[in-house]
Order: sequence, then structure tokens, then C-alpha cells
Amino acid sequence: MATDIKDTAHAVEAAAVMGLLRARPRLFALGEPTHGEDSLLDLRNELFRQLVEEEGFRTIAIESDCMMGLVVDDYVTLGTGGLDEVMERGVSHGWGALGGNRELVRWMRAYNDGRPPSERLRFAGFDGPLEITAAAGPRHALTALHGYLAAHVDADLLPCTGETLDSLLGADDQWTDPAAMMDPTRSVGQSPEAARLRLLADDLVALLDTQTPHLITATSRDDWDRARLYGRTATGLLRYHHWMADTSPARMARLVAVRDQMMAHNLLALAERGPALVHANNGHLQRSRSAMRMWQGPVEWWSAGALVSAHLGEEYAFVATALGTIRHQGVDAPPPDTVEGLLYTLPEDHYLIDARRLATALDATRPAPRVSPWFGYAPLDPAHLEDCDGIVFVRDV
Repeated sequence: MATDIKDTAHAVEAAAVMGLLRARPRLFALGEPTHGEDSLLDLRNELFRQLVEEEGFRTIAIESDCMMGLVVDDYVTLGTGGLDEVMERGVSHGWGALGGNRELVRWMRAYNDGRPPSERLRFAGFDGPLEITAAAGPRHALTALHGYLAAHVDADLLPCTGETLDSLLGADDQWTDPAAMMDPTRSVGQSPEAARLRLLADDLVALLDTQTPHLITATSRDDWDRARLYGRTATGLLRYHHWMADTSPARMARLVAVRDQMMAHNLLALAERGPALVHANNGHLQRSRSAMRMWQGPVEWWSAGALVSAHLGEEYAFVATALGTIRHQGVDAPPPDTVEGLLYTLPEDHYLIDARRLATALDATRPAPRVSPWFGYAPLDPAHLEDCDGIVFVRDV
């Protein structure tokens, strides 16, 4: 069996990745089983560089706030701002402080310097403005969308004034109350004002859509595309806050599903530019149904990757990352009867594994699921090997 597994292993290089795929992807998703490890980010950065130089990729999207990501995109494309400020204001979850993310943004800016707009690299966050314990209010996205439309369409077509939006939005801290995640009665998401805002947001998005030919001519395709992002974010956040106020047993399942739906909508918009590298947790990018145990019990939902794959078919590719050890987090050598344990017998530091050939080599010898001693690391599920186009295996983090 060891020989068979060795035969499935390749160097982690762009050419080897593309060789595993059944079609040229518009979105190539590289998952990671844990966050915050610079060695994994360095591997991602090198693979993106090769995809840019050898395969014509021009966009990278990471698991970060989509609105904040505009700050980074302006920096890498136009040189707006300074690197320190951009990493603080443009990458969410505190991940702007990671060296691998900083190096990615620095390299993209250097690559773009002096190049025409059509050849420049683009950066995107594709997560909503969400944390597991809180959500941003809709003010930023909703007022930005309204402002764009107010500047370029007949005022009589607008469903409301900016003053009306401001009055309905009220104080920002009522939307961001962290207690609302545990206590739905603290959420304002189903108030009469929130219900009115959802209708107005829908009308604003519809107006943006019906005025597309005029808006692209009057502004630019990039400006119009950014306005679409404002619209997706505003409607997604209002939907998320609506379900934060829900008291039914399905509340958490709806919330995690809405978050991945927002991710999927952002990724499908990026696929229109294509091709792009997408980097996030394996669980957000996998094709199979996701599951998690939360404080009120287990929840299941379809991940962003599953949703995007349903739309794009073979133009969506997914390579998961699996790890041997993260010793500084108490994750020691994997048991030999797990996927990670079998791959840990390979001698090199990291490999690209043909997941389908590996599944065939294992045949009836289905590995056992690995159990993580640390909540921040999710092992590979051996039942989902066939759902991956490949596996990047990193021996020691």
C-alpha cells in the first residue's frame, strides 16, 4: 500500500495541480485545516505566484471581510495607502498581522507596479463582515450602494432618500450587540425598521440591476462591480440579522448557512473575472455537506464550496490541505490508520496527492477518522476523499 500511496504524490507546483483537474477552473480552491500558520500561507503564496506566472491567474480571494478587502485591492492595484495601515484595516479576524498575508500583499503590489490595469493582480475578501460571535451592521454597505446610485441615476427612481436609510438604521451599536448571538431577543433583526430596510435593500439592488448598461458607461465596470458587492453584503447582512432574532431550533443552522451563502455569492461574482485562487478553511470550500457541534447541539449546512460547485461544475476545483503535526498546539504524529498517518510515512515535507488515486489505492481499507486534541484544527474526513480533486499534505507545521 505504501508504494501505491507514493505513486499518487507530486511536488506542490502549479503544473502538477492543473494536471489533476478535469477542466481549467474559474475558481481553484485551496483549503487549510487550521488558521494562522505562516508555513501554510507561504505555501499558498508560492502556489499563487506560479499560477499567476504560468497559468494566467489574476485574482486571489481569502477568508476575510469582503468590505475590508476593498482596502487591500485599492492598495495592490493603485498603491492607495501604506502597507501597515492596509494590513490593519483591510484584513479581518486579526489575520493582517500574519507574516504570510503581509508578504502576499507586498508581492502583489510590487508585481502590479507599472503594469496596465488589464494585467494587474486583484485581491478580494470573500467572507461576509461576520465573526462567529457577532455581525456588522448593514450601514456601510447599504449607504455605499445608495450613494453610488444617487450619484448616477434619476432621483425619482430611488426607493428612498439617504436620510430615510439613516433614520431606519438607527444606532450602529444596536446591530453589533455581542449578546445577540446567545440571546435572540437582543437582536434588532426582526424589528419593523429592519423589515423595511430589507425591502429597500432589495429595491436598491433591483435598481442597480436594471440600470446596468447606463451605470457601466457612466462609471466603470469595476465601480459597478463594487456596487454589486455593496448590494450582496447589505442584503446578506440584513438576512443574517433577521435570523439572529429567530428563536426556533433551526436558528444556528440558518445563520451558518447564510454566512456560507454570502461567501458563495461573492465567489461566483469573482468567477466572472476568473481564474482565481481561493483560500479558506477546508470546511468552507469542500463539496460535501458541512457539520459542526455548537453550544445548542449539532448543525448541518451546505458550504460555500458545495454551493459554488453546484453552479460551476468542473470549473470549480478543490484541493484540501491535511497536516501531520502542529506540535506547538499539541497535535502530535497522527495515528497510522488515519489518512494523515498513512501520508506521514512519506519522506518529504509536503506533497500534492491525487485524491482519487489515493481513494482507489486504499480501496476497502477505509482509514479511521483522525481526532484532533485541539479545537483549532480539523482533520481530513476520510469519507470525503473522492470529493477532493487533490490533497496538499504538509508533514510538520
